[in-house]
Amino acid sequence: MRIIKIFDTTLRDGEQSPGATMNVEEKLQIARQLARLNVDIIEAGFPITSQGDFEAVKRIADEVRGVTVCGLARAVDKDIDRVAEAVKGADSGRIHIVIATSDIHLKYKLKMDREAVLAMAVKAVKHARQYTDDVEFSAEDATRSDWDYLCRVTENVIKAGAATVNIPDTVGYTIPQEYGELIEYLMSRVPNIDKTVISIHCHNDLGQAVANSTAAILKGAGQVECTINGIGERAGNASLEEIVMTLKTRPKYFNADTRINTREIYKTSRMVSRITGMTVQPNKAIVGDNAFAHESGIHQDGFLKERSTYEILNPEEIGIPRSKLILGKHSGRHAFKDRLSALGFQSLTEEEINKAFERFKALSDQKKHIFDEDIETLITDEITKESDVYSVASLHVVSGTGQRPTAKISLSIKGQIKEMESTGDGPVDAVYNAIKELTATKSELKKYEIKSITGGTDALGEVVVLLEEDDRVVRGSASDPDIIAASAKAYINALNKLTGINRIVKKGV
Repeated sequence: MRIIKIFDTTLRDGEQSPGATMNVEEKLQIARQLARLNVDIIEAGFPITSQGDFEAVKRIADEVRGVTVCGLARAVDKDIDRVAEAVKGADSGRIHIVIATSDIHLKYKLKMDREAVLAMAVKAVKHARQYTDDVEFSAEDATRSDWDYLCRVTENVIKAGAATVNIPDTVGYTIPQEYGELIEYLMSRVPNIDKTVISIHCHNDLGQAVANSTAAILKGAGQVECTINGIGERAGNASLEEIVMTLKTRPKYFNADTRINTREIYKTSRMVSRITGMTVQPNKAIVGDNAFAHESGIHQDGFLKERSTYEILNPEEIGIPRSKLILGKHSGRHAFKDRLSALGFQSLTEEEINKAFERFKALSDQKKHIFDEDIETLITDEITKESDVYSVASLHVVSGTGQRPTAKISLSIKGQIKEMESTGDGPVDAVYNAIKELTATKSELKKYEIKSITGGTDALGEVVVLLEEDDRVVRGSASDPDIIAASAKAYINALNKLTGINRIVKKGV
């Protein structure tokens, strides 16, 4: 099986995405993670463009071990010299030279003829070879170049010492069959092609970057240039994670693989997204939030019976702990019952499950997202119909400047009135301390939120609390013109939910 080299250009081409600029420390952080991902080559930047880019490439070369570190240069001596200086501290340093070969670039950008560009390319490769044997040459806009001229350029830069020749689809113009034919044409027409590695670098302007890359691999390309999350100029580059997992999922078809440690893919994706601020779309292949999520009832039923019915990849292979069954209006009874079991409600009868499922379907038509807490509430409030254990009988709070807040509360606990007085840092804290002592619960307050329902100083206020106990989180809410009273009622509301859930769960133990 052929091993395809992964040339990661997240830190160079990816950084050229509008808004994705990274500082030196951020680049170094990503480079270290790319090394853990086990990419073969890190293109760390374009050193001639700024002192900051030079420093980033140099520090990555000096500090990140076990990987080839590359810098980009135009086909001019000063660019090449600058790259050589930046990468000299690397375990393995590469100089990447680029010059355009399409007639449209020659006419409008370079204002040079074909022979002049060919001579310039050869001279640049020879100059770079003074520093290293690892020189890569890129024929910018190769897919819009004349194929026979591209063959001449490729042959001559190989003679000059280019160990890798890149055939980029710079503007995302080509399509898979055409790109495969171009690589095949070069492989058959360039006499010394066996003395180099053919590389590919595809942009996604027509949404074909990954498809073009895999088509070229089938025709003999030995290196693929790509970025994490497919970031890059305009519509981006070919996505590293998609190419890697395509090869891994279809080994018999491609007879090729990579050295990538796939269990580091998701972590790397999250890091790049966080540092660049470029959010991964939910339906993005491999690393999107929905890539291993199922909501359709038919899909959920099949998945629960046999994972491979609706998943061709194991999420653990890319560092995601598990697949997700999203409960919503498209979900079926099988998935709902599975979630009830996971939440600890194994003791419910079929009739109780059916009632809960009916309530669930009605709720899912109203809410976009159904949370575990919603399901637990359905069970405790709608199925069991059991009375609340706790209720507030009376409440008196004293608070003011120069005195510690004190709360005196009476609770009805299973029909018996019990009273407690306690202090706290504030009036609400005093109330909650008194409730904790009276109820002897171990729950922890995770969130406390107040909002006004109506306007004016006599506004009706709503309090929402989140309580956690034994890894269960419940939401309690209440409203009252007296915000302290609303706070007490919300806390009691949450305690009743916890008590109801625990009672049902224990029945099944």
